[in-house]
Amino acid sequence: MIIVNDPGSGEHIFAPLRHAVWNGLTPTDYVFPSFLFIVGVSIVLSMNKQKESGKSLSEITKKVVFRALKIYAVGIFLWLWPNFYFEGIRWVGVLPRIAFVYLACALLFLYTSRKTQWVLGLFGVFAYWLVVAYLPIPGIGFPDLSMPDKNWANYIDKLLLPGRLYKHTWDPEGILSTIPAIVSGLIGMWAGYILLQKEELKNRLNQLFFFGVILIFLGDVMQWFFPFNKSLWSSSFTLFMGGIGMLSLAALSYFFDVKQTQFQFKFAHAFGVNSITAYALSSLLTVVFYSSKWWGISLSGQFMSFWEQIGLPLKLGSLVYALLYVGILWIPVQILFKKKIYIKL
Repeated sequence: MIIVNDPGSGEHIFAPLRHAVWNGLTPTDYVFPSFLFIVGVSIVLSMNKQKESGKSLSEITKKVVFRALKIYAVGIFLWLWPNFYFEGIRWVGVLPRIAFVYLACALLFLYTSRKTQWVLGLFGVFAYWLVVAYLPIPGIGFPDLSMPDKNWANYIDKLLLPGRLYKHTWDPEGILSTIPAIVSGLIGMWAGYILLQKEELKNRLNQLFFFGVILIFLGDVMQWFFPFNKSLWSSSFTLFMGGIGMLSLAALSYFFDVKQTQFQFKFAHAFGVNSITAYALSSLLTVVFYSSKWWGISLSGQFMSFWEQIGLPLKLGSLVYALLYVGILWIPVQILFKKKIYIKL
């Protein structure tokens, strides 16, 4: 997402590194739901250990709420950085959504049964589909899923969300679309429960593969009625990406745990153990590498001007600058990694 969010030029980007404008999917759209899927997996694995160690529900709950508040606060801070223009504040966003999904899924894990979580997940997916796709909207009529402004998710955002909406008239991380995003976390929890089973690892991975295929199939069928749409977090998108998460987790676990492959991509490992730190740094350092306030010139602008002068494709130059930026961010996270410092909110 650092590569996606920080190109050399926002006007010159390869298509796979853009979000789908509205309906549809690009590889970029895979990242956020995959992160929420892993949030769900980690909730089960981590909190199960905490419960087995004898920690009380109230103790774990306090930790969960405090962590969600910290993630949310960091998200708001990064939105305000560096101008701190409070009148234009956006109260939702990527980190706020992660905070909401983490809070909801963690509380469901602590205080409800697996059956209840299953029922809520299924209800969330199908109720969201019926409401957003078919329920008439006041002053608009029947929803038009081909239009960003003619659906319940965006109607509720305009009605209830204070401050700025990301797309001015609608927000891809708004109120109603948080419901299916929570289901993405619940699907991850489902995968976590499978991993905790006492069966042989191969049998557990077979289950992940099986359910992954089923979810992809259901998502593909549903997209004919409720198109893939990351901005709406459509039900088809939720199911399809849940399947992708299941298959990816199973494949990687088979690769590293069953086959015991020794290959290690240490460059990625450094980012993985301090992922939110790297994400936050990528926003904080834009004032140095993208704004003219620090140097008096824009480094990204100067780089792209040079790239254009030597006659190379501008989209390639934009990608090269983004990769260089990733390399710069790798330095602090690699230092943290070597010192075994893991910054956790």
